[in-house]
Amino acid sequence: MSTADRSTKMRDRDVRTAVLKKVIADHVADPSTLVIEELGLEHGACRVDIAVVNGFLHGYELKSDSDTLSRLPLQIEAYSKVLDRATLIAGEKHINAALNLLPDWWGIKVATRGPRGAVHIETIRPVSNNPSASPGHIAQLLWRDEVAAILEGLGVEKKALRTNRAGLYSLLTTVVSLVELRQMVRERLKLREAWRRPVQRASHDDLLRHLAM
Repeated sequence: MSTADRSTKMRDRDVRTAVLKKVIADHVADPSTLVIEELGLEHGACRVDIAVVNGFLHGYELKSDSDTLSRLPLQIEAYSKVLDRATLIAGEKHINAALNLLPDWWGIKVATRGPRGAVHIETIRPVSNNPSASPGHIAQLLWRDEVAAILEGLGVEKKALRTNRAGLYSLLTTVVSLVELRQMVRERLKLREAWRRPVQRASHDDLLRHLAM
């Protein structure tokens, strides 16, 4: 590979920066919206590259030209259990394979590098709503004390809360609808103040500083 080829090949951080600046810049600047980098699903077994939490929980999976799609099938499975919406943003070489792998409701965007070095992102397929999320997996986004507080607020007796985390998740999914659960989870995520770093969280201030660089 020539020096010129190496200098123009997109890396993950190139795509990530372009997404933050161009695709979700309005969300980053909106104080009522939470943007999280590396949001853990299934207790950290899988991570969403960038998650936007507002009226939807929308996850963005990034695949630069330097990446492979070897992990994508498992990521599709995990994302599809939890997220309201999901979008793949990938280098041009991955698009044909992605079209064959992704469910119809996933959005697809292509990332290309222009002649002056800028990363451009264009929509190949618009995103739709997830038709088959799993309540149990959505509930796993909550911490144990958050689930207990929600259940107590709903009038569940305290003795019923003396169970393990899995039991609380199961109980929550039986007393609220899927629509209510999704809303509760989004609200709790936005209320948290101590997202862990270095890679599990990027606050609005962190992201704004990142965009200003």
